[in-house]
Amino acid sequence: MKAKIKADREKIISKIDDRLYGSFIEHLGRAVYNGIYEPTHETADDMGFRQDVMDTIRDMKVPLVRYPGGNFVSGYHWEDGTGDKAKRPKRMELAWSSIETNEVGIDEFQEWAKRVDTEIMMAVNLGTRGPEEAGNLVEYCNSVTDTKYANMRRENGFDKPFGIRTWCLGNEMDGPWQIGHKTPQEYARTACEAAKIMKWTDDSIELVACGSSHLNMETFGEWEETVLREAYDHIDYLSLHNYYGNPDNDTPGYLGCSLDMDSFITQVVAICDKIQKEKNSEKSIHLSFDEWNVWFHSSEQDKKIPKWQVAPPLLEDIYNMEDALVVGCLLNTLIKHSDRVKIACLAQLVNVIAPIMTVNDGKVWLQTIFYPYMYACRYGRGEALKTEVECETYAAGGKEAIPYVDCSMVWNEKEKELTLFAVNRNLEDAVELALEIQGFGEWELREHCLLNHEDMKAVNSPEKPDVVAPKEGSGVMGNTVALEPHSYNMLRFGVK
Repeated sequence: MKAKIKADREKIISKIDDRLYGSFIEHLGRAVYNGIYEPTHETADDMGFRQDVMDTIRDMKVPLVRYPGGNFVSGYHWEDGTGDKAKRPKRMELAWSSIETNEVGIDEFQEWAKRVDTEIMMAVNLGTRGPEEAGNLVEYCNSVTDTKYANMRRENGFDKPFGIRTWCLGNEMDGPWQIGHKTPQEYARTACEAAKIMKWTDDSIELVACGSSHLNMETFGEWEETVLREAYDHIDYLSLHNYYGNPDNDTPGYLGCSLDMDSFITQVVAICDKIQKEKNSEKSIHLSFDEWNVWFHSSEQDKKIPKWQVAPPLLEDIYNMEDALVVGCLLNTLIKHSDRVKIACLAQLVNVIAPIMTVNDGKVWLQTIFYPYMYACRYGRGEALKTEVECETYAAGGKEAIPYVDCSMVWNEKEKELTLFAVNRNLEDAVELALEIQGFGEWELREHCLLNHEDMKAVNSPEKPDVVAPKEGSGVMGNTVALEPHSYNMLRFGVK
């Protein structure tokens, strides 16, 4: 099969915000405890954080991590995770029916973030708490004033502010499953007032208001319009959440699910622009796709786990080869919408629907989806180029025209490097992809990384961690690259 991709130096979608490649750590399952934090582990540092996990994350160059939730945050008292650990309460954690020990809170997490060289995207509780408590947390984290919560931080041993610049106004407040679930009108008023107090406390922060929890929510559209009409002048981003899966084992249809993400983004952009026009505002609202991933493998297993444990193994999906292809396509979609999607978070980072897995008191191992995410984190920085892909399409999963080839391309001026991310969705045939790249002069291949396996259900495990792992691709012949059947490809080109 033959295909063609066209790209031009003069046709730029946008400069990519590094936060597009963010991730997420929630107080859920083994994400924190026995994930990033395990004081008895042989690699634990002075604060109890696993250095083998930190090394992996640092090496990936993850730019942003959303914390502490997720559904968890809607019942969370942030004060519980500050100060003397011996005095911190254990609580029933209602979102995930677990016990929260509060050994790790913002005091510890902000230090962990520094050690892995990432920023924090902090969420506030607008479920059981409200605007005042949200403002108090901003003061604790960011203020230099001689006032109660800034002094509380100092008394806890942190003279300098944490300097957290990106904040979420609650989590999935449209969802009936959410602690403190709200109607569109209730949330809009709460978010607006929280935003005002938080920005009065620190006018340098950026705020993300909750959008819909997924594309098929009954209130989708109404929710976005109501929130934007109420809070437009006080917020900077609107969130989107969506998870994807293949419960019916329809691989061809599943490989096309990034078209659903594309549609979701396009519809929310249209709503934001409608309200901007309605308000005659000069400000555009950008998007934060701050929960996205594949999530369905662990659903039945989780039903069997007893309640009220500390760090139970919840949401531990084991990902296969086809999941890696889907994640590659979802990342391409985010890159192609980088003019409006400025922040995105792969949910989550460690153990919980995650690319990185740990064995309690054991080693780190990497899932199949780790690799496309890692390559995007490392090499997806710069400007997203508008690409035109000419290829055949197929029908599956209720979609009439799924392109066999899915691509994005990024130009990094600093490194003088072009990166092509390409997925071949064809399960049977290789694709000869012709490259028509204009405006860059001479270029040469630096690296072609290929991720593939003959078995689409192949997985990695602690015992066999390299069943699905990158290998060297065939490179470029002339101006053509061969994409193996059902493969993910990352190609870096140096520009002279």
